[in-house]
Amino acid sequence: MKKFTLFASALLLAGAVAGGLTSCNNASQASAVAPMAMNDSLRLPIAYVNIDSLLINYQFAKDLNEELLSKTEEARASLNGKAQALEKEVAEFQRKLQTNAFLSEDRAQSEANRLQKKKEELDQLNYNLQNDLAQQQAQMNARLNDTIRNFMKVYNETMHFELIFTNTMNDNLLLDNPKYDITADVLKQLNERYVKK
Repeated sequence: MKKFTLFASALLLAGAVAGGLTSCNNASQASAVAPMAMNDSLRLPIAYVNIDSLLINYQFAKDLNEELLSKTEEARASLNGKAQALEKEVAEFQRKLQTNAFLSEDRAQSEANRLQKKKEELDQLNYNLQNDLAQQQAQMNARLNDTIRNFMKVYNETMHFELIFTNTMNDNLLLDNPKYDITADVLKQLNERYVKK
């Protein structure tokens, strides 16, 4: 019985020592990791660019946006002018109907058909203009995307980042350290290159 108690005590002591060593080992690992995490001089080879800020302040993007806005305004003005002219014709048609100015019912029906066809043409023109503007917007976005991607390749030849993220409306990064934000430098260099061209 004494041998069993002695054996059980030795087993418990060995378990306690092993547990103590494990917790000491974990504590030493935690203390080894904590200073690295706190060390601000450690910098990973990653960066991010805030695309919203870049597109708002990049002169090429501004110019493309103004060009598209100008085309949109021209299309809208042209369409509004044609719509107002059609409204006047419809109002004149209704006035003539009320005053029995048409010589025959066939003549009134013919005028109504002409105005209906003109309205359908105007609706088709509106649809075509919207599609055209959407295509121009897509082309503009593709040009911007190509310009930024090509620049980032050149930029990274000297910076040597392993990863460069985009951050749009804080969508891709839940938490970020400003030391990884290269937006200002990228924007400065993009604008300098655009002005030189």
